[in-house]
Amino acid sequence: MNFRKMAKLSSVALIMATAANAENVLKWTSQGDALTMDPHSQNESPTIAFNGQIYEALVARDIEMNLVPELAESWTASPDGWTFKLRKGVTFHDGADFTAEDVVFSFNRALEESSDYKEQVKTVSNIEVIDDYTVKLVTAGANPILPNTLTNVYIMDSGWAKANGVERPQDFAAEEETFSVRNSNGTGPFMLTSRAPEELSVLTRNKRWWGDAMYPGNVDRIEYRPIKNAATRVAALLSGEVDFVLDAPLQDLKRIEATEGLTTKTVAQVRSIFFGMDQSLDELRSSNVKGANPFRDIKVREAFNLAIDKDAIQRVVMDGLSFPTGIITPPGVLGNTPELDQQYGFDLDKAKSLMAEAGYSDGFEIQLDCPNNRYNNDEKICQAAVAMLAKIGVKVNLDAIPKAQHFPKIQKRVSDFYMLGWGVSTLDSHYVFTYLFDGEGSWNGIGYNNARVNEITKLIETETDIPKRTALIDEAWHIIKKDMPYLPIHHQVLGWSMKDNVDVPIAADDHLRPRYVVFK
Repeated sequence: MNFRKMAKLSSVALIMATAANAENVLKWTSQGDALTMDPHSQNESPTIAFNGQIYEALVARDIEMNLVPELAESWTASPDGWTFKLRKGVTFHDGADFTAEDVVFSFNRALEESSDYKEQVKTVSNIEVIDDYTVKLVTAGANPILPNTLTNVYIMDSGWAKANGVERPQDFAAEEETFSVRNSNGTGPFMLTSRAPEELSVLTRNKRWWGDAMYPGNVDRIEYRPIKNAATRVAALLSGEVDFVLDAPLQDLKRIEATEGLTTKTVAQVRSIFFGMDQSLDELRSSNVKGANPFRDIKVREAFNLAIDKDAIQRVVMDGLSFPTGIITPPGVLGNTPELDQQYGFDLDKAKSLMAEAGYSDGFEIQLDCPNNRYNNDEKICQAAVAMLAKIGVKVNLDAIPKAQHFPKIQKRVSDFYMLGWGVSTLDSHYVFTYLFDGEGSWNGIGYNNARVNEITKLIETETDIPKRTALIDEAWHIIKKDMPYLPIHHQVLGWSMKDNVDVPIAADDHLRPRYVVFK
C-alpha cells in the first residue's frame, strides 16, 4: 500500500473517530438570564427552568404537562398527607447520596422567610421520615393538589448546603450574595460548569444521571448566552451562532420559518400578562394626587380596564399571537371558563365618564413599572398602554428596566402600577389565589384582601369533592372579576425557533427540557 493511500485512509479514520467523539453542543439564547442559581430564592419561570436542568423535584411535568416521577418513584394520598417513595441509587453532582434527609432539609429551606416558594409548601406541617427512601408530607387534612405544587420545589444536598453556609435561601429582593447564587449541586441531567450572569453559562452532561437511559436527549453540553435585543437574537439564529432561540420576536416567526434550515414552533402558554394597581396605600408614591389613592376607587380601575384596547394590542403589538382576557389564569387551568375568560371590553367614552364620576375628569399622573427583557413584547405593551391611558387624561411615566431590577420593586411593595406575568405550574387556581390574591400572598403587590377569597383559598387546600371544589374556585373568580383588582391584558403564545437539525420539543410552560432535546 503506497504512502498516499495510507494517508488517505488515516484521514478518513480520523474524521470518523472525530465524528464519533463529537459533542452535541446546544447553543441557545433568550432575552433574560436566570435571576439566581439558588433553587428556592426566586419563583420566576426562566430561573425555574434553568435550575431545573441542574436540580430536580420529587415530581415533575413532561412536555405535555403531565405529572411524572422524578426523585420520587411513586406517591400515595392519605387523609393527613402524602407518602413519597424516593428513588434509590441517585447521587448529587459531587457524589453524595440522595436520601430522605435531603428532602426534609429542602422543604424546611423552602419554608424560610427569604424563600419564594413558601406558598407552595406551607400546607406541609411536618415531614415524617419513614426510612432513608420514604417520606410522608403531613398536611392539616387531605390535600388534593399537593403533588401539583411540588414540581418546582427542588431538592438540595443538605451536606453541601451546610458546608457552604447556604442553609437558608438567598434574599433576592435585598440583593444578597451567597455561595448558592453562582454555584450549584443538584441531581439533575446537567452540571453547572461556569456561570457569568448576563453573559454565558455552561452546563455539561451528568454522566451519572439516573435517568440517562430513560430519555431521548443526546445533548452533551449547553451554552446559554442571554441576548436582550430582539433583532440580535434573530441575527444570531440566522447566522448559525446559536441553535435555538426561546423567544424570537413574534413578528419574525414567519420569516424564520421561511428560512432554509430553520423552523419554528408555537403553543398557547399557561401564562397571563396583566397590570397591578396598588390599592393598599392612602396615597400613591408616584402620583400627583395627594391625600387619596385613585386605585381604591373601583370606577378608576374599571376605567383603566376599559381604556386599554386589548384587541389592538393583540393585533398590532403581538402580531395576533395572544388571547385577550379578563382573568389572570389561562385555559387549561382549573378555574378558567369561557365566561370568565371574556375581557372587560374597550369603551373609551365610558372610561372617561367613570373617571369624571370618580373626580378625575382631568386625569392624573402615575408611573408604570415594566420589565424590558421578560415577556413577549413587554415594553411595547407598556408603551401601548401609556398611549391608550393618555386618551382618558392619565399621564403615565414609563420606567422600563431589566427584570432583575423590576421584580424586587413588586416584592418590596414599592410600585404603584406595574406589569407582571403569572404562569400556573400547578394547573390549578389555588396557585394564583395564594400568590396574587391572598391577603398574605408574596406577589400580591396591590394589597388585595377579600375575606371570602381568602377563605376559599384555604378551603380548596383540603376539599376533595371535585364538583364542590370547582364551585368554590368559580365563586372566588367571580368575586375577583367583579372587584377588578388587577388589569388583565392577555394570555401569551409561545414562539420557539431553532435549526432543523435539532429537535427542541416546545412546552406550554416555556421551560426548556434538554433531556428531550435531540440532535439529528
